[in-house]
This record gives sequence, C-alpha cells and structure tokens, in this order.
Amino acid sequence: MDRKLKNTIALIIIFVLILGAGGIFIFVYQKGKIDKKEKQINDLSINSVDTEKLMEQLNMLKKRVAELDSILALRKYNIPSNLDQSSLYDFVNRISFSFDPKSFVNIEYIEIGKDPNFYYYKYNITGTAYFNELFYLIYAIEQSRELKKVTDCSIDNIVSVDDDGVAGYKVSFKLMLQIYFSDSDRFTSSAMVENNLKPNALYDVFYPLIRNEIPPNIDNLPDVQSAQLLALIPDGAFIADSRGNTYLLWEGDKVYLGYLTEIDYQKNEVHFILNKGGIIEKVKLTLEKEKKSSE
Repeated sequence: MDRKLKNTIALIIIFVLILGAGGIFIFVYQKGKIDKKEKQINDLSINSVDTEKLMEQLNMLKKRVAELDSILALRKYNIPSNLDQSSLYDFVNRISFSFDPKSFVNIEYIEIGKDPNFYYYKYNITGTAYFNELFYLIYAIEQSRELKKVTDCSIDNIVSVDDDGVAGYKVSFKLMLQIYFSDSDRFTSSAMVENNLKPNALYDVFYPLIRNEIPPNIDNLPDVQSAQLLALIPDGAFIADSRGNTYLLWEGDKVYLGYLTEIDYQKNEVHFILNKGGIIEKVKLTLEKEKKSSE
C-alpha cells in the first residue's frame, strides 16, 4: 500500500472519529441542555402577561387595598402592627401634659402576653391627680384609636394643704393596662386618625360635701362676718371690717367665702351668701342698727 493511500485512509478514520464525537456531543450531551432550556422557555411563555394586563392587575389590586384601608379607617379601633413598648409612654405624656404641676403619672412595664389572635403589652400606671384629670386619662386610654384596655383600677382620696393653707382634694390611683398589637398590618389603617379624646367633665365624687378645711383669705377680701355697714349709695354699699378697712361693694362682688347677693335700699340692708366648707350661710348687714345677723 503506497503512502498516499495510507494518508487518505488515516484522514478518513480521523474524520469519522470527529463526526462520531461531534454527533455524541450534539445529540447526547447538548440535547439534554437544549430540552431543559426549551422547557423553561415554554414555562415562561405560559406565565408571561403583557404590560397592559399587568398594569390592569396592579390598578385593581390598588383599588382593593384602598377599599380595605377605608373600611379599617372607619372602625373606631385599630390594632397596630409591631408596636414599640415606648408608644404608651409617649401617649400618657401627651395626655398628662395639661395636668396640675403637682399631679404625676408613673408607668411600669410588666410583661408581654398573647391572646389567641393578638399580642399585648401589660403595664401598671400609678400616680396622683385631680378626679377629672384621672377621668381624662382613663377616657383617653379607652377611646384611643390604637386598642388599649384598663383591666383593673383602684382609687383612693387624698387631702393635701399647700403653703398658703389651701386644701387640695385629689385621688391616688393604680391602673392595670393592656395595649394590643399584631404581627401583621391587617388590622390597622395606613392613614390612622386619632379619635376625640376630650371628655366632658364629671362631678368630682371624691370632693367632700362638708369640709373641715376653710380656705385662708389669701386675696385679702373683705370679711363680712365681722363687718359693719357704713353707708348705702346708688348701686353700692360701704362696709368696714374688724380691722377698720373700708370697702365699696356692688351686687355680685366677691367677699371672703362668698358674694354680695343683694342691696335692699328700702330696708337699708345688704345680703351676702357664704360657703363655709360646704355649709351655706346667709349674712345680713343692717345700716340703722349697725349690726349683722346670720340666717
């Protein structure tokens, strides 16, 4: 066999080997990858939606979210999501800002608990305040948009006297409070507006009807209990107290513990009404006899 024939046969064998290897690579190895990519393309084509349809779906979802949000906004109470413990401190500070300077509120965090559907923080709230200040605090807690509940309450009365001798009638209180929250935002509105937290004042049931403490005369008002009527003039009356001080009074003027209620020119009398620690007393000063009597 000549050299030329040998080279031709060798080339043919090499060509056959290359074709075989190429066929194996294309039809065996590459076919698996091609099939996989074709499957991915088919899946994407099935789930693909054009831009207009996607925008329609987005607008529908936005409308639905707005409807649900408006429903939540109309509810009196909302349950916030992932509430901070400090939120109650900020809330109570806002409510108690207008309290008397000598009133105070203390807040003690107790624990975190869980109801079947919600979580809650538990607090103890203690302090001293006037009755209507405490009523305002409890009303604000119970009526707040973020759901809060007073679970226990104890109140006691306190009488204190300041440096001027004026008695103050306050209450000491202890409240057990739970503030609720959720781990999702399904129960709260995105545009939450606080409820009206300003209540009408109540009658102070802890203020004594009869009091032992008589307020001192810190305004130096005329004391008509030991006064004399000196003269009557049109629409007015001159009186003198036990220290010799003279005053010109008109109907409705304030005196120590009360008011001048009437000037009777026909009888030459002036009438006062006094509040002596809850006991109402009428006092009359007469000009001609220069005396006073109590009714």
